[in-house]
Amino acid sequence: MPGRRDTPPEDDNEFAFDGMADERGFFSESISKSRPLKKSPPAPTDDGKHAHYHGHRERLRNRYREHGDTALADYEILELLLFRLIPRRDTKPIAKALLDRFGTLAGVFGAPTTLLQEVNGVGETVALDLKLIATAGHRMLKSELRGKQVLSSWSAVIDYCHAAMAYEAREQFRIRFLDKRNALIADEVQGQGTVDHTPVYPREVVRRALELSATAIILVHNHPSGDPTPSRADIEMTKTIIDTAKPLGITVHDHIIIGKDGHASLKGLRLI
Repeated sequence: MPGRRDTPPEDDNEFAFDGMADERGFFSESISKSRPLKKSPPAPTDDGKHAHYHGHRERLRNRYREHGDTALADYEILELLLFRLIPRRDTKPIAKALLDRFGTLAGVFGAPTTLLQEVNGVGETVALDLKLIATAGHRMLKSELRGKQVLSSWSAVIDYCHAAMAYEAREQFRIRFLDKRNALIADEVQGQGTVDHTPVYPREVVRRALELSATAIILVHNHPSGDPTPSRADIEMTKTIIDTAKPLGITVHDHIIIGKDGHASLKGLRLI
């Protein structure tokens, strides 16, 4: 409990027990002369050579080495990563606490660093390293799309968008700019907003497409609530961008809404 002291302060001790201190010193001196006191063994430390979790770590590594990720639960995969980030501590409780807090591995890696640090055992360095791992995953998914026709790699597009945006705490509006072969030119965040709103300016969207010589675009934004169902504002905004872009020879292929629970395509729902 904050502020609680298990022993009185040193000044109080001297004031209250000054007379007894001499007696305790006399008797302890007499005992030490008659027989030596046994020394207590040192308390185990996490950086000791035989800390209890070292064998557990090696067993997990062996299972992964021999059987791959299918042999491990989600918290064990997270443990394997945390071994390197927190080398002198039992990481199983931390891995389980992260999953309890954020639900899934995707939730852990998608969580903001500030929220990650609210989990006991996770400091700023560990939180940043977890985000770095997530970023590496996003870049891998994005690299799979480079130079390919986006419309023929639609599942890869959805996977990338979900990894990049599903767990953002605020709404984020992205645009994927395509060339005449529908290959990806650029993937840019056009704006960020609040938990339920992002300002979007159709003229700015079209202006940027013209700057990049894009002939088609795909609009993407997330719903931090988790529900990807499009709102009336989402539909009206998309139609305004279509009407602004069409006379300039720019096609809006789709507007995808990403949520933790899935995604929605306005084109697939026949809303555009």
